[in-house]
Amino acid sequence: MNAMTRRVVIGTAALSMALSLAACGKAGDSGSDDAGGDGKTIGLLLPENKTTRYETFDRPIIETKIESLCSDCTVKYNNAAGDTQTQKKQFDALVTQGIKVIILDAVDYKATKPWIADAEKKGVKVVAYDRLTEGPIAAYVSYDNEKIGRLQGEGLVKALGDKAKDANVVMINGSPLDPNAPLFKKGAHSVLDTAVKKVVYEQDIPDWSPDEAAKKMGAAIDSLGKGGFQGVYSANDGMAGGAITSLSKQGIKVPVGGQDAELAGLQRILKGDQSFTIYKQIKPEAETTAEIAVKILKGEKFDDVAPLKVTSLSGEFKDIPAKLYDAQIVTKENIASTIIADNVYKATDICTAEYKAACEAAGIK
Repeated sequence: MNAMTRRVVIGTAALSMALSLAACGKAGDSGSDDAGGDGKTIGLLLPENKTTRYETFDRPIIETKIESLCSDCTVKYNNAAGDTQTQKKQFDALVTQGIKVIILDAVDYKATKPWIADAEKKGVKVVAYDRLTEGPIAAYVSYDNEKIGRLQGEGLVKALGDKAKDANVVMINGSPLDPNAPLFKKGAHSVLDTAVKKVVYEQDIPDWSPDEAAKKMGAAIDSLGKGGFQGVYSANDGMAGGAITSLSKQGIKVPVGGQDAELAGLQRILKGDQSFTIYKQIKPEAETTAEIAVKILKGEKFDDVAPLKVTSLSGEFKDIPAKLYDAQIVTKENIASTIIADNVYKATDICTAEYKAACEAAGIK
């Protein structure tokens, strides 16, 4: 890796993928340890539980990495369940307890600005995880999210094949409170606006809700008619599942793409209900975040693991040390060589009785 620090504005650079994060702490739920501010505790705040990745992957990976780097450290964890005020209370509680390093994946990236500013005055360092939050943060670890949007657009165009130029597309976008969502949308539009006939229906979905995505998909069908669109862009797999539920009820079969490589999404891909997903290697992202948090806790430099400089979406906060990872499109053809090869899921996890025949057809055993 080039040792020189490069400067980028989020969403404009295509960056390489490879990961390694670490943090200091023994896994433990919030409230399990009253000792904060002793240089041995890291706060971990995740945004919601409707996306399965956070509890299945992010939390345990971060906690395990922290413990491996600092065996006598503690992680104080909480999930906000999609509620900004809940997350604020969780954040304030960590600051009150004297915890000096907090890993924060924000529910609402704009709302956090005053929290982080107040915490900074008390010597608290915040590492923004997965979502670039506003405020004077110490570091940021995520993906090149605009590029991910482009990959999603390219995946849908490929799924449409020769019909792409004449295809109308429905777009089901992510939560407007998530700073990644507009970058996914921007990247997808940069592809779809020139590769398909028209985006004929588009909605942002609060809280990334699959149920709300299903409702909006139903509204799109009512508005456009069953033959009024030929493909569906969904910003993640959970919402893709909601959209597919509405499509199936109407007997509509069109390409649908998602993101996050969730187990249910992979199974829908094998079954033929979903065309593709986007695989982001969560382990390197999570471990790099942990490593940065531990280094901050120990008063060590971390520019070797956060070699980039980024600017917040508002443009107010500049030169934020960062690490951004890449992603890739996953279809039926490469689930085995990506998801299974990387031990994200085992074949036995994916190939339950309902999907056994589909797995065999795809060469997954």
